[in-house]
Amino acid sequence: MPTWKPHALAKPHSDQIDLRLGDKVVASVDLADVAAGTEGKVILANGFNWQRYRVLFTNGVELGDLDHRHLSPIGRTAKRLAKKAKRG
Repeated sequence: MPTWKPHALAKPHSDQIDLRLGDKVVASVDLADVAAGTEGKVILANGFNWQRYRVLFTNGVELGDLDHRHLSPIGRTAKRLAKKAKRG
C-alpha cells in the first residue's frame, strides 16, 4: 500500500491534532461505514491550512478528509501527543 509524506510546510493549528503516517487512531464519531470506536491507522497526512488525514480502519474501510473532529489518538500516538503538549 503506498504512503505519502506530508509537505514540510504543513503544520496543524493549535486546535488540530498533529498525526504522522502510521499513527493509531480511533473514530470519535460515527462515520460512513465506520462506527464510533473503530480503530485505524493514518495512511496519509496532508493540508496546509486544514490538516487532514486518510485512515485505514480495522474493518477494511478507508476514509479521507478526517481531522480532530472525527479522530482521537490512541496508544503510543496519544502518549506522544500528550508529551508534546506538555513541552508547549
